[in-house]
Amino acid sequence: MSQTIIERLAGFSAATDVARLPAEVIEECKRDVLDTLGCALAGIDHPKGRIGIEAGKRLGGTGGTATIIGSGEKSTPHGAAFANGELANALDADSVLLPGHVSPYVLPGAFAMAEAQQRSGRELIAAVAVSHEISYRLGAAMSGYRDTQDGKPSQSSVVGYSSTVFGATASAGKLRGLDAEKLANALGIAAATAPVNSQRAWFMHAPTATIKYQMAGALTNAALSAVDMGDLGHRGDLLLLDDEEHGYPRYVGTARWSPELLTAGLGEDWRFPAFQMYKPYPHCRVMHAPLDLLIDLVARHDIKVEEIEGITSYGEGWAYELPCFTNRKILLQHDAQLCFAHGLAVAAHRIPPGRQWQDEAVVFNPSVMALMNKVQLKTHPTYFQSISADILSRPSRVEIQARGQTFAAEKGFPKGMRSSDPSTYMTNDELAAKFRAFVDGLLPAATIEQVIDSVLNLERVEDFGAVMRLMVRTSA
Repeated sequence: MSQTIIERLAGFSAATDVARLPAEVIEECKRDVLDTLGCALAGIDHPKGRIGIEAGKRLGGTGGTATIIGSGEKSTPHGAAFANGELANALDADSVLLPGHVSPYVLPGAFAMAEAQQRSGRELIAAVAVSHEISYRLGAAMSGYRDTQDGKPSQSSVVGYSSTVFGATASAGKLRGLDAEKLANALGIAAATAPVNSQRAWFMHAPTATIKYQMAGALTNAALSAVDMGDLGHRGDLLLLDDEEHGYPRYVGTARWSPELLTAGLGEDWRFPAFQMYKPYPHCRVMHAPLDLLIDLVARHDIKVEEIEGITSYGEGWAYELPCFTNRKILLQHDAQLCFAHGLAVAAHRIPPGRQWQDEAVVFNPSVMALMNKVQLKTHPTYFQSISADILSRPSRVEIQARGQTFAAEKGFPKGMRSSDPSTYMTNDELAAKFRAFVDGLLPAATIEQVIDSVLNLERVEDFGAVMRLMVRTSA
């Protein structure tokens, strides 16, 4: 009898070893680990991060085997993963991969399990590769919010990141040491117990819920619970990905299902590295190309805030009219990281990208709030045609009206990704610089460099827990 899709994913996960991974895959795993650790520590003063830490401690208590980033406290893997997932996603500066955000859902459980089980950096790399590849393939197989048909938007009424539970379960289960049979049961359990895809409601309702498009902490715990149940002997439904009528595709609400994308070339054809994106700014990724353009225009022409009469941003058509992004009632710090107009206003003030973008003093700065009201948002005229031809394309244009004239620029891809423009790729040096900027003042300079060196050479680290234990805030 042929294996089910879940069994094949489990076999792939259990068998993956760093010795067989392409160099590009190993490198991308290390890059994302570094970026996620930095985003998590930088989120420690954000309300979402602070609440995540407290909720994690309520869930898992203190004195456990896994580190809560920043606080220096230990909890159970469930408690630490919950807190670290919320921290990683607090500033919305975490990396992007299909189906959207992946790292805050799949890495915290892997971090916690690797520390609790005293796994090496090599073992963590293999688990991260598994989690990202599975997440990307699920995202590609299902409907998403950038789907188009015949050059026009073709969006499903149900979208979200719940499918990352498969990658999260696979990586944590692998680090727990589950064999392929137990891992398959864990994946079946995860598929039946994952959070719902509620992102469309989140898009449409403003002000948005502060748990965001998918609560990272909750999903990490769904995955870890599935791992526990598989390990303890529960049987999962192994047919859930094969049964399109009654299984996962139906009840998760996807309008498109391409199961062949889940297993074709699995283990040989690594797809996620080409689509992994990093965020230079703590703001919704949709606005990163316009932010690139505006920051360059303001610097190149030395445009001062008081000179700006108006800003017009042309960008992604699927998002430029959604209430979650066009809402300009900034009531909480959370609202600023999702308001397109506010992000452009902050950038125009030449505030260096980092956690300070979401300091209360910046978010509610009267000058920022005033400039926000001078921003117009319009769909780029070639957006839908461009994205239909290239899913990575993000055609954008920014016009700044100042000094009685218009300063304008365009680009097709934002910084932080692989594209036909080599300058958009974020190098290791640039990712390290982002890490330094985001955690500056939270760790001693020597510790910052130690973390960077350890993670970028993760295959040499004997105990990943040693890296986690460096991620403790040492200054107020």
